[in-house]
Amino acid sequence: MALLFSYGTLRDPAVQRATFGRELSGRHDDLLGYQVSMLEITDPQVLAVSGQTHHPILQATGDPDDHVQGMVFEVTDAELLLADDYEVDDYRRLLAPLGSGESAWVYVSADDAAGLPEA
Repeated sequence: MALLFSYGTLRDPAVQRATFGRELSGRHDDLLGYQVSMLEITDPQVLAVSGQTHHPILQATGDPDDHVQGMVFEVTDAELLLADDYEVDDYRRLLAPLGSGESAWVYVSADDAAGLPEA
C-alpha cells in the first residue's frame, strides 16, 4: 500500500467513489513548504466527477512555516494510477515529506515540479 496526501477534491467521498470505486479512510497530516492556490479546471471528465470549476493546487514556497492541511490515505499502486488519470496535466505526483515524518505521494503544480523526479 502507498500513502497519498490529499488537500483537495480527492478528500470528497463522491470523488473517491467515482475515481477508486470505494471510499477511502485516512488521517489528518500536514505538508510543509507549500501553499494552496486555485486552478481553473476545463477537463470535462474531471468537471463531471468533481462538479467544481476550480480545484486547489499546491505551490512550493520553500518556507517550512508554510503548511497545507490535508488527509493521508492508504491506496494501492493501481489506485495511484487511477488518481493520476483523475488529475489533469497541470498537476504532477511527487513523493514528499509530511509533518508526521512520513512521506506520501502528493499532487503539486506541474510548474513547481519541473526538473524534479516524478512518479
